[in-house]
Parts: sequence; structure tokens; C-alpha cells
Amino acid sequence: MDSELFGLLVVAIIAAAAPLIVDIPRSVRIPVVVVEILAGIIVGPHVLDLVQPDALIVFLSSVGLAFLFFLAGMEIDFLQIRGQPAKLAVWGWFFSLALALAIAGVLQATGFVLSTLLIGVALSTTAIGTLMPILRDAGELDTPLGPFTLAAGVAGEFGPIIAISLLLSQAAGPGVNAVILIAFAVISLGLGILALRARPNRVVRTIERTMDSSGQFAVRLAILILVALVYLTERFGLDVVLGAFAAGIIVGLVTKTEAAEPVRLKLEGIGFGFFIPIFFIVSGVKFDLPALFASVESILRLPLFLALFFIVRGAPVLLFYRKDVPRPDRLPLMLTSATALPLVVAVTEIGLEEGRMLPENAAALVGAGMVSVLVFPLIAIQLRGKRLARGENPYFVHRPSPYMTLPISSLAMELGTGKYPSLMTACWPSLLKTKRTNSRMRGSRPLPGARLTYTNRNRESAYLPE
Repeated sequence: MDSELFGLLVVAIIAAAAPLIVDIPRSVRIPVVVVEILAGIIVGPHVLDLVQPDALIVFLSSVGLAFLFFLAGMEIDFLQIRGQPAKLAVWGWFFSLALALAIAGVLQATGFVLSTLLIGVALSTTAIGTLMPILRDAGELDTPLGPFTLAAGVAGEFGPIIAISLLLSQAAGPGVNAVILIAFAVISLGLGILALRARPNRVVRTIERTMDSSGQFAVRLAILILVALVYLTERFGLDVVLGAFAAGIIVGLVTKTEAAEPVRLKLEGIGFGFFIPIFFIVSGVKFDLPALFASVESILRLPLFLALFFIVRGAPVLLFYRKDVPRPDRLPLMLTSATALPLVVAVTEIGLEEGRMLPENAAALVGAGMVSVLVFPLIAIQLRGKRLARGENPYFVHRPSPYMTLPISSLAMELGTGKYPSLMTACWPSLLKTKRTNSRMRGSRPLPGARLTYTNRNRESAYLPE
């Protein structure tokens, strides 16, 4: 027990020191997740041997993983990503999966891997849960590129979760797994409808009365939903991150109002202040360095899988996003879409347990996932930051007139609060369907005199006074 507490102490010291290290002035700002993973590798059993992945730390890490997906689900605004971002994300993920399976099939034919399905699912993932804190800290979620990044991440996370639940679970066949998955979806949908519509007076009064007291009833209800759905997915033989993600979506729907903002802040404090840093640090602690560096061939597998992550998840951006995302933003979107880690760990654990994955491939995949988390978002944010620092904004096209052109997605964000219904009704009828888009966005300003100038199948523009 003493060794477990000492390991937890070291993890807590790293978690507290990481924000201080990130805040050191430098030309390149490193995400706190990067510091936590690297520090975990250093204090782990293969370097300084200060922390062992014992039962207590592994359990807290599992709770951190659940909280990571829970808060990611809370952050998703389906009104923000619906329409073109969601459509492109879904088609893009299916293309990624097909491409990944084709590449994995070739690798299996050469004897490089043992399972086409395992490698294909691993290569098609996007770590939206891991990306959320990085993108939030960088302010990227509220930019015009934010809905496309978020939608691609949700598809790259949710699609592989479904694939793991249906295809990789050995407890039952795909047909039985599909029935179980449908049953879980029905239960989650019922909970969501109940949470949105049921407003018992006693419950509401208790929530209001305990908001600033030790009762904290709203927070306890949110944790109950998280634990209940995680338990349910485990009992059904599904991946627990599916339950955490669904719980986050349900709680997020209920806490979208400004009055519920304190509840969101408290849940984020619990997650990002304690459990989630433990998950990232322990991910570094558990990383199998000896398997990765067993031979030159093993080492070379890591950059190969890293390149495959980028190709598989980045290719759809080049093929499907050309008319919706400006050229300068396509590379950052490719990089964030290719960031992968938590589900890669889940797939490799399944492969190792069932003897369907070589240890060196498992270590290389996890290592490539870690490198993608360490490098890809950092490069993407730097590319975006440099352009914005130079005053470049490809979403606003200035013309030699006192007006400028604005894509419909950006205008929808400006009009998203619904404060100007007469303007939307008279000048922009198509926005009636999206008037609640990004309703939490602050700083909206009146846009008098907007008028529709042209329409095509991909984009509508309006002249707006500067």
C-alpha cells in the first residue's frame, strides 16, 4: 500500500507541475497533455522506476479515461456540427475505414500484421476526447474551422467504438452484438429524453438549493448517469468509453443553459483537475519501451504507423473538404483528424489478449498514437496561429467595396443566438433552420442590411457592412 501511495504522490506532483511547465514562456506553447505523457514515461518502470502501474493507479486511470470521454460528450454541440460538417465527417470516416482495411490487408498478406480488422480499426480512429482539452485551451473550437474539426473527431471516435463493439468483441457474434448495441442506444435515448423533459419540482428545488452547498445534487446526478452507463456498457460487453461518451452527451444536453454553467465548471474541475491528468500520466507509465526498442525493425514500425494514421485520416480532408474548408486550414484539419490514442490502446489490448497482434506492432501502434498526440495538434495549432498572427482569415474574403463576403457557417454562428429573427426571416430564410446554431457563443453583434447575393449547392454568401 505504501508503494501505491508513493506512486500516486509522484503522479499528483506531475499533475500539479505540468501546468507550470506549460506556462514557461517559449516560442512554441506545448499542450499540457504532452507534458503529462512524457513525464509518465520518465517516471515509469522503464526509466526512473518511480511509479508502477499498480491496482490503485490503474483504477484511477480508468476513471480518468471515462471522465475524458464524458467531458468530450458534454462538449459536443450537435446544432453546431449538423449539416455539412457532420455529412463530410461521416463520409470521411467510412472512406478512412475502407482505406485502412485495404492497407491492413496488404500488410497481412506480407506477414507484417496478423489481423486486417484490428489494424484497420486502429488506423481509422481520432482521439477527440484527447483533442478536446488541447483545442479548448487554444480557442480552436469557437473558430469557423471548429465545427469541421469537432465533427471529424466525433466520427473518428464514435465509428471505431461501434466497430469495436460489433466486430472485435468475441463474447458473441456480430448479430448478437448489434442487438445489444441497439438495446444500449434505446436505453441511452430514453435517459436523454427523461433528462430533458422530466422536471419534478422537488428535484429542481433540491438542485437550486444545493448548487452552492455541500449537497451538490446536480453534480451527483451527473456522476450517477456516468457510472450507470459505464456499468451498463461493461455488463453488455461493450467498450466502456461508449457509456462514458453517451453519458456526457446526455448531461451536456441538460447543461447547455447559462444557469447550468456552474455545474459544467464543477464537472470539468473534477475531471481536468484530478482524474484526466492521471490517465495521461499513467498512459506514459504503461508504455512498453522495451518492446518498441527490441530491434531496428520494431523501431521503424512506429514512424510507419504514424504515417499511416496521417494518410488514412488525412486523405478524406483532401477529397471531401475542398469546397468547404479553405486550403490553408486543410493541413491543420488533417493533423487533428489523424491524432489517435485511447481507442488505439483499447484495440491493441484486445489484439494482445486474443493473440491476434504482435507485441512489437502493439507497442509501435501505441507509440505512434502517443507521438500523434504529442506532435500533430501542436503543429496544427502553430500553423493556425501563424496565419492568424499575420492577419490572414480565409473565411472572410474582402472585396474592393464597403462590404465583405461571409460563408453561411460563419454567418450562422453570428446569428446563432436568435436575437435577429426579422433579419433572418427577411434576408436569410435558409438560416431559419439553423437559428439555434452555437447558441452558447458569446459576443454576437447586430448585422443590419444583410442581403442574399448568390446561392450554390455548397455555400451561400451575403454582403455584410464591415
